Amino acid sequence: MYGAKNSVLKLMAATLLAPGRHRLANVPGITDVGIVCDLLAAMGVEASHSGSGTAGSLDISVPCEVTPVAPYELVEKIRASIVVLGPLLARYGFARISLPGGDDFGQRPIDMHLRAFEDLGARFTTEHGYVEGRCDRLVGTRIVLEFPSHTATDNIMMAATLAKGTTVIENAAREPEVIDLAAMLTSMGARIEGAGTSRIEIEGVDTLGPSEHRAIPDRVEAATWLAAVGLAGGEVELLGARAEHMEMLLEKLALIGVHAVDTGAGILATSAGRLRSVDISTLPYPGVATDYKPFLVVMLSVASGVAIVSENIFAGRFRYVDELRRMGADITTKGHHAVVRGVRRLSGAQVRSTDIRAGAALVLAGMVADGTTEVSGAEHVDRGYENLAGRLAALGADVRRESE
Repeated sequence: MYGAKNSVLKLMAATLLAPGRHRLANVPGITDVGIVCDLLAAMGVEASHSGSGTAGSLDISVPCEVTPVAPYELVEKIRASIVVLGPLLARYGFARISLPGGDDFGQRPIDMHLRAFEDLGARFTTEHGYVEGRCDRLVGTRIVLEFPSHTATDNIMMAATLAKGTTVIENAAREPEVIDLAAMLTSMGARIEGAGTSRIEIEGVDTLGPSEHRAIPDRVEAATWLAAVGLAGGEVELLGARAEHMEMLLEKLALIGVHAVDTGAGILATSAGRLRSVDISTLPYPGVATDYKPFLVVMLSVASGVAIVSENIFAGRFRYVDELRRMGADITTKGHHAVVRGVRRLSGAQVRSTDIRAGAALVLAGMVADGTTEVSGAEHVDRGYENLAGRLAALGADVRRESE
């Protein structure tokens, strides 16, 4: 499995904490990696990506001084760019960052980040679409997150590595990607305990050094392939996928009709016959991730029975449902709930991707729909998947990427 997008982008930001040459392995050739490379380049950092798939690597050379400004034309493309704020404040005491953009599925304010950095001693002003932060040196403190935000946890953890004294993050996110970032930071000389639990303690150090680190496999990409097996039937082994990173998802998939076995080398997934409906609610890790939901909704749209799907993380993340309805899906939404009544077969149609995971889900829906499905907005899919169409085709799907 390719490296996790939701980890790699944070690992790239973490290199700002230490001058020198860093190397990241298992880096996918996706658009978002390219955008963050451009963002780092705008700050004076050299980043070079080579190889593809699990052999992809990224060499990042960080100078002693960088330009701690993240410009609008890059930040508006990707919301994860907010994670450069913590490293810049921690190392340089100054950061100027455009308010972030990214996928269109509801408000995801950065207030939680700013409040945490204020607790650490930073001061902020906001004008002309930019947030400007300053500090003499961040000072460790106890931070209680109102929600276990993955991105906020990462951002605070990176900043705290160079803060004076000890920082404690309560109600921290517990995702595997948080553990992955902590592992890289530790290899750089950081002192971190509790990553993967709801309480993370970071003892600040004066300096960090460059690192070589291999990113963990992408559990959301693994979920995509598991959904494909459920929809099309058959058997696929996902080499490198880690069952322990997606236990709740695997439990739900078993109820739906996808049998997954941890082989030690990956996950062997099999499915036969019509899928079955089951209710699903998205929750912070270790619950069912919001990124999994579009794939699950597609599976439920052709399953036997009726399911209720509840979105508890992001408002507005049912926007792709209108596209599935164009394909014949029987789905009604109200607030953060969707009622999915399974139909025997979807029908091919022209549909549009609204974000990374919705785009991939529509591609999967097209695989099992009668006739031809054309998914526009494929640039969204490219942000999170390296050659999705080609890899599906290699498994026997009639899918091709057309130039736009």
